[in-house]
Amino acid sequence: MNSKLKILDCTLRDGGYYTNWDFDTNVVDAYIQAMNNLPIDYLEVGYRNIPSKEYLGKFGYTPISVLQHLRSTCSKKIVVMLDEKNTLPTDLDYLLCPILGLADMVRIAIDPKNFDRALVLAKAVKTMGFEVGFNTMYMSKWHEYNGFLDKLNLLDSVADLFCMVDSFGGVSPQDIKEIYGIVKSKTTCPIGFHGHNNLQMGLINTLTAMECGADYVDATILGMGRGAGNLNMELLLTYLNKEGLEVDFNVLGDVITAFQPLLDQYKWGSNLPYMISGANSIPQKGVMEWVSNRAYSFNSIVRALDNKRNKVEDNARYPQFQPVEADEVMVVGGGNSSIAHLEAIKEFILHHPLMPIIFVTARHVAHFKEIANLKYYCLVGNEAKRMMKNLKAEEYEGTCILPPYPRMMGTEVPIYAAGSTFELQEITFTDHYSDSCTTLALSMALGMKASNVYVVGYDGYKGEILSEKEMDLSNENRFLFETFQKEYGDKVNLVSLTPSLYKSLKVESIYQNL
Repeated sequence: MNSKLKILDCTLRDGGYYTNWDFDTNVVDAYIQAMNNLPIDYLEVGYRNIPSKEYLGKFGYTPISVLQHLRSTCSKKIVVMLDEKNTLPTDLDYLLCPILGLADMVRIAIDPKNFDRALVLAKAVKTMGFEVGFNTMYMSKWHEYNGFLDKLNLLDSVADLFCMVDSFGGVSPQDIKEIYGIVKSKTTCPIGFHGHNNLQMGLINTLTAMECGADYVDATILGMGRGAGNLNMELLLTYLNKEGLEVDFNVLGDVITAFQPLLDQYKWGSNLPYMISGANSIPQKGVMEWVSNRAYSFNSIVRALDNKRNKVEDNARYPQFQPVEADEVMVVGGGNSSIAHLEAIKEFILHHPLMPIIFVTARHVAHFKEIANLKYYCLVGNEAKRMMKNLKAEEYEGTCILPPYPRMMGTEVPIYAAGSTFELQEITFTDHYSDSCTTLALSMALGMKASNVYVVGYDGYKGEILSEKEMDLSNENRFLFETFQKEYGDKVNLVSLTPSLYKSLKVESIYQNL
């Protein structure tokens, strides 16, 4: 182990992928106070970015005033990061000149394919007086970048740190030894390691890098970081304390307590989708969006990742749907009103025997199994499993419909419905939410040339406080109804026969139609 090992904490910078780089001031102050009293050498506090159209919080830009506050309270070296793909040498006057004396090191996030370009940027940063670190990503795929490793000798007069970044969280200790040996043979620059924890090997990989002689290692409080997260700083310090490093565990406990509510809220850490993506070097960005921001089931995420692993667009194809023509269609949603007004809905259907019934979800299908009308079941996400749970093989009759090929999350169909499943050729009324059951149902109604589309069970969500899942689904349905009305409102009568909070839906009482 290198006796001059430096420990870098990057909780605010890497953890910002969960909070959009917003952290409560009290949390930051508790963090700085703890770091001042722990054996940590560098704090990477955030990015310096050129203004963009997307929202980034405080530590996505790390303004001058923020760095001034940190500098006045922090006794450790302060690091900011530049993203090479978004930064030109001409941007440095704006990004770095104002923070001279406030930050000690500038680390540059680098795609190996852009190494030559990054070297130019790094030289410009170096001339400004900062320590310069190369955060070189995609470590598990470096062998695919021809000639990249042979250029590392160019770092010797420029970089103060070359950090090997296991972006996908998939390298092994043996990989560390082999790659470290190659890097060490190419450059005299100090070497660091930044591990992600997809396969729960953040600690062993970091310890292996240290045994190889690494000069720097990264970790974060509670492992907070993009995707599956990073090596837990508290775990690293506990291990190093066993090896003789002095650690104040009361202080360490205080900072863990400060970040625990964020862990409870965002629930970062490894799971099966992150494990699969790590083992197969699949980018974390998409996986993190699936796991964190959408109501996709683990099964659908795993299926999508399996398709990526096998380098296929989708795992199945089905014949194209040839819709029957129908003047009127009923779309059954998953809201409670479908059950509250079930007898009236059934009576309405009985009066309209030629009206196809489209189930956007299998949540309530068991209540309609005696209905004789044509039945269509939308299969998106986890609906196949829900359908198998709520409808036995002997109870199934009808047709299952899939979105157009290829499907974002791959394809899953109940075994008993494999012979009666079809996919739409295209979605015509919107370019958004192609994986939505509502999109599928409205597209089917258009394909059937329906003049009247009756909706039941689209209740909307009451209350001022909605879960993220409820908010996403509410916004999705609102957008789809508004888009449909704008495009086809003069041709198709879209009406809810049960109570609905969606303002773009005209509402009639189902009872007035009985």
